[in-house]
Amino acid sequence: MDMNFGMRAENRKLLDRVAAMVRDEIMPLEAEYQAELGKGDRRQYTARQSEILEGLKARAKEQGLWNFWLTDSDKGFGLSTVEYAYFAEEMGKTPLGAEVFNCAAPDTGNMEVFERYGTEAMKKEWLAPLLEGKIRSAYLMTEPDVASSDATNVSMSCVRDGDDYVLNGEKWWASGAGDPRCKVYIVMVKTGGEEHSKHQRQSMIVVPAASEGIEVLRPMEVYGHDDAPHGHMHIRFTNVRVPADSILLGEGRGFEIAQGRLGPGRIHHCMRAIGQAESALEQMCKRSLQREAFGKKLAHLGANFDIIAECRMEIEMARLLCLKAAWYMDQGDGRAAAPWISQIKVVAPRVALKVIDEAVQMFGAQGISQDTPLANAWTHVRSLRLADGPDAVHRRQVARGELRKYTQEKV
Repeated sequence: MDMNFGMRAENRKLLDRVAAMVRDEIMPLEAEYQAELGKGDRRQYTARQSEILEGLKARAKEQGLWNFWLTDSDKGFGLSTVEYAYFAEEMGKTPLGAEVFNCAAPDTGNMEVFERYGTEAMKKEWLAPLLEGKIRSAYLMTEPDVASSDATNVSMSCVRDGDDYVLNGEKWWASGAGDPRCKVYIVMVKTGGEEHSKHQRQSMIVVPAASEGIEVLRPMEVYGHDDAPHGHMHIRFTNVRVPADSILLGEGRGFEIAQGRLGPGRIHHCMRAIGQAESALEQMCKRSLQREAFGKKLAHLGANFDIIAECRMEIEMARLLCLKAAWYMDQGDGRAAAPWISQIKVVAPRVALKVIDEAVQMFGAQGISQDTPLANAWTHVRSLRLADGPDAVHRRQVARGELRKYTQEKV
């Protein structure tokens, strides 16, 4: 089977433009943007943050560098998943990158859901402003009282009452729900019982963030940080009513939608993690050549040559595995792509964490401080080992696929 991990010439030129904007325009403003956090209300963007972010978004839109994630769509650039993976890597080199080009999670996955499964009314009310970058959204699946890594456990009550559905329950780790620009949620709910198979009991429903009965209980902290103003929120729904036509595709179709949403999103996350690893390796190398101890450059002390070499080789291996997963996704068979996506979902964050940690070590105490982006990068990538399924779940899927080759029994 021929596998092509390359890129068409016109898209290579497009990628070069994105890489140039990331390095020359976005990265120079990163430290100033981060320095604004904590000034005033943490749940709101400061005037300077908004000026930086909206200015960069306007600049990207003016240049036509916008909505690359729309793979195989007449609304975008027609990039394949393999091609988009390279774009995600470049955007991952700075925390602002994905949003500047309107390619940030969870909006990309939610926009895909609206485009594929939404009604015309949903597309007009929610998809259009999301495509323009005027609002943001959140995806609510995980619940505090059940092991949500097994999504058949999702239990938020969603009961039909005349022309409405009524929602009751709690969700947490609702990434992006703290953003003041977040206007809509896509929520995984339970609509069926024992009369349905276990994969036909959940549904997805669209809920305006301003609906009566929604209470944001708290922002969830990641290693002591609340990730304001974006935020990962713990939310309670109490008799929240939405029109019956808010449900996507109909009752019991939640898993079908989730698989279409999460597959590409996992690849995007992984390639952004590889971009973070590349950025950390660059910082590590520059530091090792600039700093001296015991009369030598750091690069020439201890095992630092070996550390740098191992980081380079592991990044290259992770990238190739990610591109292979992207290639399988491009073949249109989600089931065939799934084990490769599970593999990269484990490998990419693991590699990125190693490289970032080695970079921290090269910087010494400065590496864990606010004076470099490394501490924030490590925290973000560590959380990625739980987002979209923890490592153990993905390893289980990979192992089951291997064992099926040698037995007729269910594994």
